[in-house]
Amino acid sequence: MKITDDDAAFILGKGGKTKEKIARVSGAEIELFERDLVLEIRGSKKERRRAKKYAEGVMAQRTGPVTVNEDYDDGDLTMLRVPQEAVGFVTGRAGNFLRTIEEEWGTLMFFVEVESSRSRSKEYEKLAIFGNVKARRGAELKVLSAVETKVPGYFDKIRDDVVPRDRGADYEDGTWGTDTMTFQDDELSYALGKQGGTRKKIERSSGAIVQYVGQNALFSGCKAERKRAKEYMKWLFDQLEGPVYVHGWEDRDDITVVDVPQDCIGYVTGNRRAALGGIEEEWGTLMFFMNKDGGSTKGRGRGGSEQLAIFGSERARRGAELKVMSAVETKAPGTFTRGIREKFSDEKGFATDRMIFRDDELSYALGKEGSTRKKLAFAANVILEYVGHVCFMAGTLKERRRVKQFIDWLLAQRRGSVTVKDVSDRDDCTEMHIPENCKGWVTGNRGSELRRVEQETGTFMFMALDARGEERLLIFGANAGSKVENGGRMHAERLVNDLVQEKLRNDERAWAARSCLARIGLS
Repeated sequence: MKITDDDAAFILGKGGKTKEKIARVSGAEIELFERDLVLEIRGSKKERRRAKKYAEGVMAQRTGPVTVNEDYDDGDLTMLRVPQEAVGFVTGRAGNFLRTIEEEWGTLMFFVEVESSRSRSKEYEKLAIFGNVKARRGAELKVLSAVETKVPGYFDKIRDDVVPRDRGADYEDGTWGTDTMTFQDDELSYALGKQGGTRKKIERSSGAIVQYVGQNALFSGCKAERKRAKEYMKWLFDQLEGPVYVHGWEDRDDITVVDVPQDCIGYVTGNRRAALGGIEEEWGTLMFFMNKDGGSTKGRGRGGSEQLAIFGSERARRGAELKVMSAVETKAPGTFTRGIREKFSDEKGFATDRMIFRDDELSYALGKEGSTRKKLAFAANVILEYVGHVCFMAGTLKERRRVKQFIDWLLAQRRGSVTVKDVSDRDDCTEMHIPENCKGWVTGNRGSELRRVEQETGTFMFMALDARGEERLLIFGANAGSKVENGGRMHAERLVNDLVQEKLRNDERAWAARSCLARIGLS
């Protein structure tokens, strides 16, 4: 596409975010050649068509309202009527509220005029929401929730349009739909939770979209997701009446049960449930202790235990389970590690490996406040938890092998230089050759600069020797990153280049100052 200079700035957006957004929503690759004023779009026919349509819509906003016709919908559009008095509220200051929703759900959104209704009533504006069915639904319900706070009762007027929308859409098993539930006043605040925490918890653990519009709860997703969300909501309310037990939990595929010793329950739960709530938030799970007939499942008092139920995806449940095991092991050493051995599986899918640390290895691999463990887990895109002296690594075979290698390299650094002969066949590594006079500046005092860059970008970095014995910087991370966004190897590479350029500029200034002083001395 040939575009104008003004259009190029609009397409690019602040920090390239608008271009990235169009690419993400359409699925196409987009390159903007600013010198030639050409927008290049690569992808399938459908991806290219959508990206071109989104780009034209974004550019049209620069000169006035965007006009759409009947051909505008490629199965990627939801049109939502927004009352005129709520348009400013929904848009937010400088469009910030809409941009926040776009970011959360991976959508593209703007107000439009429909070609067939130019003489439209001024009672409402039409908001176009582009994206896949789940993203559009999440964004639509978020907007409706905001509208309802500004115009109470509006949802009831359009309920019959909203609830059945996209029913049976091509999403997973073809059972996409929306279920509803109505709350009483006192129930709504409990279902919402502090800063919406309870709603978000049910949404993440069930996989469904869970949104409250006025007194109405809407659950959108495939049939299994909606069923889980409604069950989880019911159990939350049942807890107000007394202990809850999930009968037949052994036959469910969304639950993990951990036996927690009685004397560790308070430690695992935390003051006012803070510790358990923190694990739920970190892993996107729903967790509660199950009590059968109001008592503990394996004997009360000293030596007994209670069952902690963890609901969510397999990966999320494993992360939460290992976090709980680590906490219990701190309070009651040996509970989960007594007699345990190392284990390394060849299972290609999701599985868990174990390795055992020596005392000096554990503290080094843990780092200050667990910073090293978190860094390795993030860079390898794996679940990494230390239960006593046992290191648990959960993920796919590729992820587990990657983090095991990271740990081996980390521990080897204590003994001196590490040799990594060749990384050319790896898809998780960026190799950088640092000028000799910049190495100390780039690494910083005791590696402080590298640690800062790792923290900012979610990578694992160290200086390593190659097959010829030459030193270079290796940046490891499952996330390649992008040229403009934060996080990943490309971001780390940009930050390191900034450090190199800063050092070279400082050296030039120092050289110029010495030269000046020398000339003054000579005169």
